[in-house]
Amino acid sequence: MRARRLNSSMIDRIGYDEDQRILIVTFRDTGKYLYHDVPVSTFEAFCEALSAGAFFNLHVKDRFRCSRDPDRKRFGPNA
Repeated sequence: MRARRLNSSMIDRIGYDEDQRILIVTFRDTGKYLYHDVPVSTFEAFCEALSAGAFFNLHVKDRFRCSRDPDRKRFGPNA
């Protein structure tokens, strides 16, 4: 597992599982999401992007199958 903390107002950190080709994106407001079948080159470019939010919107969002973190702890009356 490779990981990187980002200096972004939208994204706290990203990680990459090379064996499963999963990009893990932890958003500051909404938590962790898993993006499936992502090439390692996308993760590496994400790490180098000048704007993490802009990179995410252009190169990740709506391009890969996405799921919420299955280990996410849910709190509150509607969790």
